[in-house]
Amino acid sequence: MKNFLLLGISLFTIIACNNNDSNKSNLHLTGNIEGLSQGKLYIQKIQDTTFVVIDSIEIKGDSKFESFLNINEPEVLYLYLDRGQSNSLDNELIFFAEPGKMNIETSLKSFFANTKVTGSKNNDLWNEYKKINNQFKDENLKLIALRLQNKTPIDSIEKAFERLKIRKYRFAANFAVTHAKHEIAPYIAVSEIADINISFLDSIQKHLAPEIAKSKYGKMLDEHIKERKFSE
Repeated sequence: MKNFLLLGISLFTIIACNNNDSNKSNLHLTGNIEGLSQGKLYIQKIQDTTFVVIDSIEIKGDSKFESFLNINEPEVLYLYLDRGQSNSLDNELIFFAEPGKMNIETSLKSFFANTKVTGSKNNDLWNEYKKINNQFKDENLKLIALRLQNKTPIDSIEKAFERLKIRKYRFAANFAVTHAKHEIAPYIAVSEIADINISFLDSIQKHLAPEIAKSKYGKMLDEHIKERKFSE
């Protein structure tokens, strides 16, 4: 399933100005990338289907970093590491930012896998969701392996895939409803299960707290539901 949030995202990145003024910010982000002595960090967000750089940080000798950001509400941000001459596919991590104080701890060796983010309730819930969702991914890989071995009837495997998808989608929908007082709820709806039966999306929307329904992802969910109903 294609990620609804990433549909149509441009390959180009817009550089946004950030004065890094602590007096005008509402998010104080600190962190440490163990083992990093030189490189550049880019903090990005998605705006109008395009990646926008909201801050860049030069790393020279000290692996610790700091940024003062101003965000309108909790939202998903991307931390991209430019390693310079060293090539690696492990260069980006996603975190759910919130106004206040946040900290990101990771390492150069395992930039994505070793990430520990503190200071955001939405990010804590995102990690909780991913922990269970990764179990579904593992089951999916096992089914793919069975398909490649050609030892199990294709019909049986396809039915297993469908049952797994239903379980995964229902878990995501229930998780969103359970945490409807947080921005993670509509985010999961539009990024993880955008093509689920429309009744589940309606249920998630109806359970959203008023302020969450008016949030960035709450509005995206509302727009997506309207588009689904119009096209169906």
